[in-house]
Amino acid sequence: MIQTPFGTLTLRPITDDDLPFLLRLYGTLRADELAQVPWSDEEKAAFVLQQFEAQHAWWQEHYIGARFDLVLLNGQPAGRLYVHVWEREIRIVDIALLPEFRGGGLGTLLLRRVFKEGDAAGKPVSIHVEVFNPARRLYERLGFVEKGMHGDVYILMERPAAAEPASAGASA
Repeated sequence: MIQTPFGTLTLRPITDDDLPFLLRLYGTLRADELAQVPWSDEEKAAFVLQQFEAQHAWWQEHYIGARFDLVLLNGQPAGRLYVHVWEREIRIVDIALLPEFRGGGLGTLLLRRVFKEGDAAGKPVSIHVEVFNPARRLYERLGFVEKGMHGDVYILMERPAAAEPASAGASA
């Protein structure tokens, strides 16, 4: 639990009961893209459902052991933070917030929480980001650097661990 200017921020593992919220959240992430296609609302909703289900299933299958957390603000769902801790790095599988919580610092707080974990373990934090994702500027401001491309769409970015793991200086 973290006290923020927005209120109390907590994380908890997702459950099947969260799927309707997660679908709604996913829809907000695709809204600008779908605004450009001449589909009916029903066609757009069917597309979002299909894409969400495919993404959710893929993450569950390929990131076994990851933390799939719901972001709660004052007890209400505000987003998701999916993190997988590997032997040599911590991967942010996904971070997403509802539109009303974007751009106000909440995402930065969540990222810094992951950075603290990485620094304590002496591990870099990595994330894949779409080339044209506006959040890329945030990641760069927070110390992420490009490490390579994943296909034609995603950039692998990494934020190095602190020079000295937090536990190394604890006895001083």
